[in-house]
Amino acid sequence: MTPPRTRPMRRTAAALTLLLSGLAFQPGAEAATPRPPAAPAKDLGREVLAADDGWAADGPGTTGGSTADDAHVFTVRDRAQLVAALDGGSSVPKIIKIAGTIDANTDDQGRSLDCADYTADGYDLKAYLAAYAPATWGAAKPAGPQEDARKASAARQAARVELRIGSNTTLVGLGRDAVIKGGSLQAERADNVIVRNLELRDAYDCFPAWQPNTGGLGDWKTAYDTLWLNGATHVWVDHVTASDQGHPDDREPTYFGRNYLRHDGLLDITNGADLVTVSWSRFADHDKAILIGNADTVTTDRGKLRVTLHHNEFDSVVQRAPRVRFGQVHLYDNRYAVPEGSEYRYSIGVSTESRIIAENNSFHTPGHVEVADLVKSWNGSLLQQRGTEFNGYPVDLVAVYNAYNSGSERDLTTDAGWTPALHGRIDSARRADADVARAAGAGRAR
Repeated sequence: MTPPRTRPMRRTAAALTLLLSGLAFQPGAEAATPRPPAAPAKDLGREVLAADDGWAADGPGTTGGSTADDAHVFTVRDRAQLVAALDGGSSVPKIIKIAGTIDANTDDQGRSLDCADYTADGYDLKAYLAAYAPATWGAAKPAGPQEDARKASAARQAARVELRIGSNTTLVGLGRDAVIKGGSLQAERADNVIVRNLELRDAYDCFPAWQPNTGGLGDWKTAYDTLWLNGATHVWVDHVTASDQGHPDDREPTYFGRNYLRHDGLLDITNGADLVTVSWSRFADHDKAILIGNADTVTTDRGKLRVTLHHNEFDSVVQRAPRVRFGQVHLYDNRYAVPEGSEYRYSIGVSTESRIIAENNSFHTPGHVEVADLVKSWNGSLLQQRGTEFNGYPVDLVAVYNAYNSGSERDLTTDAGWTPALHGRIDSARRADADVARAAGAGRAR
């Protein structure tokens, strides 16, 4: 017997619509929970310094170009675009986003330039060395045709590689591979500047100058700091990596008994610069890393040069991490790594009228480096420290330094005469050490 036909189920228009949209319910099935919308990607260019994050948070704080209108938000991919966006150091609020690698040693058409392209008026290194050899020239300052030619050549390079940052500017790298190569970023008398998530590499001087010294051998003087805060105020440097990558100075030859240096400082804070925070950055493979205050005679720096350095890594740095004159500097939760074979000299330089508070910093060194080597004093005496770890062991930098000093330098005293009020949580040296190793440097900002 043929079974009776069953009537097809009638579907309402609403049910049919649900089926077509893939949302019809099945017996016993649970309703799908809709996914929340994805969070918008964080715009580092619009971020400002937190209210308590170091000296740069003082007063109105540091906001950079965060208020820039859409017409002053730039994404730049070469030197020409970067120069145009910087607009001669104008103070109009602007956000400049660096995409990929920008080489400052390029012409207006993007063609790569080398030292030969800058050479002018017959400058020749061999002729320069012959003209100013101390054995024949003596201790006088170089003068004459070769020195004039060197200066002319240096001016041609400076016109290419010196990049001026104006007030109310945020300079930020996009992603994990934003690089400015061969350039010297200079914030001169600017206020309210942010530099973040950016690798600054190899500010190479083609034409170092010889500086004789009547009391010694003399030295080679180079022209370009990777980042120079020259009288700048309210500056936040965050998640920056600065190094000599490409032309390390230890591979340069020796002339007149001195290393032919090609790089100056990685970060110099001088000439009345003030209210600066440097955080979560990495300074590597360099001789003189950070100078705060450029001369003992610049007494107008008194009351300025207030700087906070926290959660930074100093890796393979010979000296100046930092060296301080006049300033009130808060140095906390930083990591120092000295490799085997390094020509290490010191880390913390205590110079004229400086007042340094160093908290919970960690040092990793080979066996020949002593605790007393971590500090060097030049006419300065105020270093207040606590929580320091040296190769995993707690140490008192001041007590050890004074015990080893034996009168060759001034003893340090432990009261810096001020108390930092602007800072985030200060972790133990051990915890900060691990955090910095993992998260400091360009491409790691979140």
